[in-house]
Amino acid sequence: MKTHSIDAVVIGGGPAGLAAAVEIRKSGVDVIVIEREKRLGGILNQCIHDGFGLIKFGKTLTGPEYARVYTDRVTGLEIPVLLDTQVVGLTSEKLLTATCAGRMQRYSAGAVVLAMGCRERTRGALGIPGSRPAGIYTAGVAQYLANVQNIMIGERIVILGSGDIGLIMARRFTLEGRKVVAVVEKLPYPSGLTRNIRQCLEDYDIPLLLAHTVTNVRGNDRVESVTISKLNKHGQVVRSSARRVACDTLVLSVGLIPENELSLAAGVELDPITQGAYVDEQCHTNVPGIFACGNVLHVHDLVDNVSEEAEIAGKAAARYVKQPQARSERIRVLAGHGVRYVLPSRLSGEARATVSLRVAEPGRDKTVVVSNESGVVKRIRHRRVQPAEMIRFELLPDEVRNTQNIKVELV
Repeated sequence: MKTHSIDAVVIGGGPAGLAAAVEIRKSGVDVIVIEREKRLGGILNQCIHDGFGLIKFGKTLTGPEYARVYTDRVTGLEIPVLLDTQVVGLTSEKLLTATCAGRMQRYSAGAVVLAMGCRERTRGALGIPGSRPAGIYTAGVAQYLANVQNIMIGERIVILGSGDIGLIMARRFTLEGRKVVAVVEKLPYPSGLTRNIRQCLEDYDIPLLLAHTVTNVRGNDRVESVTISKLNKHGQVVRSSARRVACDTLVLSVGLIPENELSLAAGVELDPITQGAYVDEQCHTNVPGIFACGNVLHVHDLVDNVSEEAEIAGKAAARYVKQPQARSERIRVLAGHGVRYVLPSRLSGEARATVSLRVAEPGRDKTVVVSNESGVVKRIRHRRVQPAEMIRFELLPDEVRNTQNIKVELV
């Protein structure tokens, strides 16, 4: 099999992959995008609601409109795109194997940007007891069927999990004349953005049951009902609280998992919390020349942030092609009290770094404190924090030089 040499390869043609490819090409480096679907844009193609682009473009766009901005840029820069092509192998030497229409292709790249996105958790991952009838969908599949295929999935719908896609679909179902019985969330607080709680549930009087879960599914050919139970403060089911709710559809909006099988094959080290790669401020993984960005790195709440992160990765990949060098990781970044995770996990101390973090639980009047061995480096006050909304801030080289560890905590 012939091996094709290319400066850079971007795996994934969603918002992260497109933004990274544009920056690589603008830097004067040849790049190709490999996308397993039949068109570019990723998940944005089925997100027909607006609210995208406010940070990046200063105006509100639908998902397809946001994707079109970047697909037009890719076309304008004449970046080659391989659609309906699946990458099935990746090595630490940046050797890729891809398949399209039954034919195998091999590429040797100077740099690789991982932008494969994420997948949804399914019923099998949750272990919900009961029968296995038709009428159980993940929120993303329900969104695709409704928005792309024009297929409405049910009449009386229960949504398990308050993730953003589930919240948006609760509104969509209601606008289509369906009854959303309730959104059921196991946590004592919502896991979606505040604006989506207000605009998608409260504005349509859809109940949100916090500290509840689905403990049983009943039905033969089709879902007939589910059992909803309360959870105590330890997350245990309160058996006396169980109540049966009639419905014909159960939608699961219970979290996303970064698609990192290729990353593992290439020897990329993953963070067990984010399930994405450990990276420095340039999105460089532990494998020289392999970069990661977007939802394959950590699950974002805003696509605007995905694009900005991918632009950083693209520029860094282009620099690596021109002058290969290993990742600089002199400074470790650690998640302290009240912080679930923080990225990047390493800093060189030589460039401006955009730091992203998620808090462990909601709170008010909190301060993000960044410190090193010598004391406090930075304080950032927040009136309100919640896990669903990522916190981002900048660290300058002068703020992190002459140190080995940076700790980020919430006080």
